[in-house]
Amino acid sequence: MSAPVLPPAVFLMGPTASGKTALAVALAERFALEIVSVDSALVYRGMDIGSAKPDAATLARAPHHLIDIRDPTESYSAAAFRDDALRLMADITARGRVPFLVGGTMLYFRALLKGLDDLPGADAALRRSIEADAAARGWPALHADLAAVDPVTAARLAPNDAQRIGRALEIFRLSGQPMSALLARTERALPYRVLQLALVPSDRAELHRRIATRFDAMLAEGLLDEVRRLRADPRLAPDRPAMRAVGYRQAWAFLDGGISIEVLREQGIAATRQLAKRQLTWLRSWPDAVVLDCLAADLDAQAVAVVAAHLGT
Repeated sequence: MSAPVLPPAVFLMGPTASGKTALAVALAERFALEIVSVDSALVYRGMDIGSAKPDAATLARAPHHLIDIRDPTESYSAAAFRDDALRLMADITARGRVPFLVGGTMLYFRALLKGLDDLPGADAALRRSIEADAAARGWPALHADLAAVDPVTAARLAPNDAQRIGRALEIFRLSGQPMSALLARTERALPYRVLQLALVPSDRAELHRRIATRFDAMLAEGLLDEVRRLRADPRLAPDRPAMRAVGYRQAWAFLDGGISIEVLREQGIAATRQLAKRQLTWLRSWPDAVVLDCLAADLDAQAVAVVAAHLGT
């Protein structure tokens, strides 16, 4: 008996500032695609400028699911994303359309494709111990500790990525096993025939130029005012996941008087470049991806041809 024919889906992955939104809208207007955002910052209401959230005109042309679904005081996890995305994909397919997952949060894409094992829950006392160790020795030293016990996870984290280094060490100390091994243990196949498009720049310097230009535009458009409004909520603190997002963390430090506007800009651009580097590290080892040069003059035409072939249109 032949295997059942799986419904199609399309992924569009890429680093920050690679032009994912513009390409996604162009494709959604040409094909029966329905966009599901795969972005850990776009889920938060009120975080519009610093997250490069599509504006109202763009969303009118191509509506996005999983935007503005949480307050910044709340958390959102890869597991929650997977549950939400699977539900939406089933709804979209039932309407005769094609799920189109677009974004740069690679852990979310992986969770959707492979599933997530049951990782140990947070341990407040252990986390405080890890943070105290980091305060004494610095996060790069803890990154080295992580590399000794979980080199796979350490290789994709920046030495100052406090949130992820802390969580990976916490998981190892609670379970006695590397997080990478736990994540790889059980894979749950996604019940779709997935085309995976990866936007990768042929010139890293041009991507860096785009990042700097976009960060300057965010400052000009009112990023600091946006963070001031967010800070007015007494429940919001700088250690909330939403405020650890690139740009917001640096803006918070500036508003606290800890850094100058020049340092804010320098650190914000540097942090965004580090984010792009991590995203590209994921993509370089991503299986089954169709790589497209995000700087190519004919990018749209290339993407249209690949998606048309996948959909049989």
